[in-house]
Amino acid sequence: MERILVVDDEVEVRGMLSQVLRRAGYEVVEAADGNEGVARFRETRPDLTVTDILMPARGGLSLIVEIRKIDPSAPVLAISGGGKSGNLNFLSTAQALGRVETLRKPFRRAQLLGCVDRLLGKVKEE
Repeated sequence: MERILVVDDEVEVRGMLSQVLRRAGYEVVEAADGNEGVARFRETRPDLTVTDILMPARGGLSLIVEIRKIDPSAPVLAISGGGKSGNLNFLSTAQALGRVETLRKPFRRAQLLGCVDRLLGKVKEE
């Protein structure tokens, strides 16, 4: 069973993501921010990390950079609604960090699971 690390500072969003992924048959580890995300990544070595970009303390971009230092090939799904400014440039920046897919909030369950499957190699990219 693949393990997915879900990192989001919003309890409701983190819970929803975790629930969808568990129902799809994945083991889920949660973290409330980027600092906790780095610790959980080191402890659990997940097959995939799903992270929000805009979080207090340590954001998703910093988390992705740290993950790259630990495991340069680790797949990441970066999600963001752009915060209060609606700025989604963070998602294109995340993609530049390599082996990162992005989703803009709000997204559908099928979109989330499609990205997860692609990043885990379950579906060939078109």
